[in-house]
Amino acid sequence: MAADSQLLPLELVDKCIGSRIHIVMKSDKEIVGTLLGFDDFVSILKNVFFCSENTPEGRRITKLDQILLNGNNITMLIPGGEGPEI
Repeated sequence: MAADSQLLPLELVDKCIGSRIHIVMKSDKEIVGTLLGFDDFVSILKNVFFCSENTPEGRRITKLDQILLNGNNITMLIPGGEGPEI
């Protein structure tokens, strides 16, 4: 069995600090950014692309320098994920 398969979830997230991650939110919004840090309640990301739901004009993408993200709204976190086409 590979050593990485023995990691606890927070250990895996801790290994992602400084790396790009793709986050899918409960509201189907998606975020791609570099994880700066996290605790039990919030994550801090920089160089963020925030992708909102599809509209008739297409997917709306907002670039942000930095965000604080409430962990209760996260559905899925993909380490190293590229996220939706930006």
